[in-house]
Amino acid sequence: MKILVATGRLAENTVRKAAGEKADVLVADIDIAAFITPKKLIKAFEEANLSKKYDLILVPGLVSGDFSKASEILGCKIRLGPKHAYDLGFVLPFADKTEFSEKIPACELLVDVRKKLALDLIRKTEEEAAAFLTLKEVKIGGKACMKVMGEIVGAMEMDSRALQERIEAFIARGADIIDLGATLNTMPEQVRRTVSLAKTLTTAPISIDTLDTELIKEGVEAGADLVLSLNSTNIETAGTIVARAGTAAVVIPDEDKSLGSLVRNIEAAHRLGIEKIIADPVLDPVGHNITESIVRYYEFHRLYPQVPVFLGVGNVTELMDVDSIGANAALCGIGVEIGAGILFTPEFSDKAQGSIRELKRASQMMQLSSIRESSPKDLGLDLLCIKEKRRRPAFPPPENAIRARPSKNWRTDPAGPILIRVVPDSKSGNGGLIVAEHEKASVVGKNAREVMDTLLELKIISRLDHAAYLGRELEKAELALHFNRSYAQDDVF
Repeated sequence: MKILVATGRLAENTVRKAAGEKADVLVADIDIAAFITPKKLIKAFEEANLSKKYDLILVPGLVSGDFSKASEILGCKIRLGPKHAYDLGFVLPFADKTEFSEKIPACELLVDVRKKLALDLIRKTEEEAAAFLTLKEVKIGGKACMKVMGEIVGAMEMDSRALQERIEAFIARGADIIDLGATLNTMPEQVRRTVSLAKTLTTAPISIDTLDTELIKEGVEAGADLVLSLNSTNIETAGTIVARAGTAAVVIPDEDKSLGSLVRNIEAAHRLGIEKIIADPVLDPVGHNITESIVRYYEFHRLYPQVPVFLGVGNVTELMDVDSIGANAALCGIGVEIGAGILFTPEFSDKAQGSIRELKRASQMMQLSSIRESSPKDLGLDLLCIKEKRRRPAFPPPENAIRARPSKNWRTDPAGPILIRVVPDSKSGNGGLIVAEHEKASVVGKNAREVMDTLLELKIISRLDHAAYLGRELEKAELALHFNRSYAQDDVF
């Protein structure tokens, strides 16, 4: 396919470098590429006296205007390229297998295309994967993707509505397995009620989280798919119940956390007739022998490669004051190498909110990495949230730039004040609504632009400085929703 990339004078060198041998470059008589018009494109094409016949002309992704007439005159398709010149190297290889758009910049279009291709590959691989065991239809271990288990802390004491909301939220965020946490005060009848209710609320496997034999008995009889956990303190009593029901079990070491006690407990579980066993060598927090515990995982996996492993990621993320995204991704990478079948998080503290979604995406990335035998980069999926994969080119300020300074003449808008707040989406933990309240109307929307446009239409803003202020605050509110952060008007974000 013969491709011509149109640009302006300022971006010429960047475009030529990014396009390389994949496309020819046409420089229009204009400095800023985004201001290319159909007439300027036609004029530049005719003046260049190009001998080649092109199949496709890419104009910058930020241009506006209808290029359909120019397409007829020049005898080839004209489509939007990427917004930024440095993305041409990523976009051009897709030109012969993707129909670029007249309205959507190619970089945005291909993000969705690459993501869909990646997810389709994961789905196909999962369907074909041989697993060591299954919980309902969920494959655990083997070549299957690592599954995310979300613990609902204190689930047994929750009322029906609260439990339903929590389960629905965890499933919406990507949890594959729901773990129902018990406390020291949990009564047997609460376990039976909670497990029975949970099974009516979701088709996902249900786990009961306790060492208490009586509570395990009630959970198993109510239909729990997995018991978390068994060790030497309860295996002779609870293990018999689990074996008889054919329920799966997570087996842990004794209080010493030794590899030897874990192996003994697994052998005891086998002897009792438990067929579905998942091993948890116990991941210790940072500052409490995390390296030693990872070595324990590695040694266990080397000795028992056919036994899927349970990785308690929350033991690290809940006990470290850092953003959970990178920590969860790194622990997923370790999980692949030590045979993890289940990634566990309670998503309990505020700082660990979003861990289910992060672990789900990291697990998919590690699956793709394994399929492609590559590092987990350039996959079509990522966990980049704050930092950029590629920085845009920077330019110095104009020589005649005026130094900005705050105004000393702030006055209240005669049209009245507007209160801004956010209502997060509690189910998905991502997104929500911006609320702008005025005495004459309350406006809600998902982004700053639509809220601001509506406020202007309603004519409840009468000063330019007030409009500028509201634009800043609305953008902060949108960012707060995007990053699942709290928002307070006038506070620094």
